[in-house]
Amino acid sequence: MKIAVFGLGYVGCVTGACFAKAGHEVVGVDVNEAKVDLLNRGECPIVEPGLPELMADVTRSGRGKAGSLRATTDAALALKSADASLICVGTPSSDTGAVDLVAVGETVNTIAGHVSQLDGYHVVVMRSTVPPGTTDALMSDYPQIAAAVHQGQLGLVMNPEFLREGSSIDDFNNPAVTVIGELDERAGDVASEIYAFIKAPLVRMSLRAAEMIKYTNNAFHALKVTFANEVGALCSSLGIDSHDVMRVVCMDDKLNISKKYMTPGFAFGGSCLPKDLRALNYMARHGDIELPLLGSMLPSNKELIERTVRQIRALGKRRIGLLGLSFKKDTDDLRESPYVTLAEALLGSGFDLRVFDQNVSLARLIGSNAAYIRAHMPHIDRIFQDSLDGVIAHGEVIVVCNYEPAYAESLHALTEETVVFDLARIPPEAMPSGPYFGLAW
Repeated sequence: MKIAVFGLGYVGCVTGACFAKAGHEVVGVDVNEAKVDLLNRGECPIVEPGLPELMADVTRSGRGKAGSLRATTDAALALKSADASLICVGTPSSDTGAVDLVAVGETVNTIAGHVSQLDGYHVVVMRSTVPPGTTDALMSDYPQIAAAVHQGQLGLVMNPEFLREGSSIDDFNNPAVTVIGELDERAGDVASEIYAFIKAPLVRMSLRAAEMIKYTNNAFHALKVTFANEVGALCSSLGIDSHDVMRVVCMDDKLNISKKYMTPGFAFGGSCLPKDLRALNYMARHGDIELPLLGSMLPSNKELIERTVRQIRALGKRRIGLLGLSFKKDTDDLRESPYVTLAEALLGSGFDLRVFDQNVSLARLIGSNAAYIRAHMPHIDRIFQDSLDGVIAHGEVIVVCNYEPAYAESLHALTEETVVFDLARIPPEAMPSGPYFGLAW
């Protein structure tokens, strides 16, 4: 394909050179004449391993596989025969943390102003990191962009980059995933074709979801760095080599380095996580160590429960049916269950509550499990039901905590007057025909 790359900074240079090496004809566009001159001489304007050699290769005719790379300050010239434009301009942060989107908006608007003079359909592929809703806002803020989209001349796609400085060429050619967030299928098809040479899973999704991916990735990376550093600080205060600890932690790819616990849902609980977090924070306080991340986890967990109560209260119903009480499905363990905490909060807010859990029998609870529920919910006998039907019949709002396949028929058969508030992400076969609210979806 013929591709215009707007912005010859770090992302633009790497993206343009790699696409050219793969066989695309690439024209880079930048307002900085010095960058343009350097690139056209085959010189690399940034420091990155392997990029100077790659750029020298693809800027010399016939040296790339089948493609080429050149640069210009003239947007109209770059767009003249381009099939797609990749936006790689900067999105700097202000003092408040807001993202400066001026360069993004002006660049896309410039492209929209030229599409009527182009042959056929043109796709704008956003590589710059932009907040969710940015692409929609572009069409609201720039009538020229909206007109080009609505007239079928311009397609919009979000394609977040996952390039690490120091290994960007390998990251480009061997990504874990290629993400295409599309305004419409036609635009997504064009963007997917551009990446046809990349041997990685290609995920097509909504624009807003794709715009959120890079922020989520980077937040997770920062979380891991901060977590490891706080563990390091605590270990050091206890005379422990933190690298020994984290080496073993990272060997666990069943739970630790895995997909486990990475699905948004309700609060954590049980006999281990809350207790051990409290213990870690106690150790830190006694060692005069500040651990803001580890110290924030229990308050964040508590806030999620309180936010859920507020959301249920906002529904304006009084009779609540709770499906699930144990801290996770397929167990009867009620110790520090977040659903017990939720039930207590609902009762304290004046709701008329009934609870059913097919794995819990009050008569069979023993030991610390029985002691915990009796201490925290002395009224459990009054609100606990032995049958699913009793809770379904009682509730104006049915809160699904732990989903069981046996609930599907009853949930699907609910009337329009009953609201389902889902904390468990129930499957499609259980989806009610009436009002439905998902906790984080």
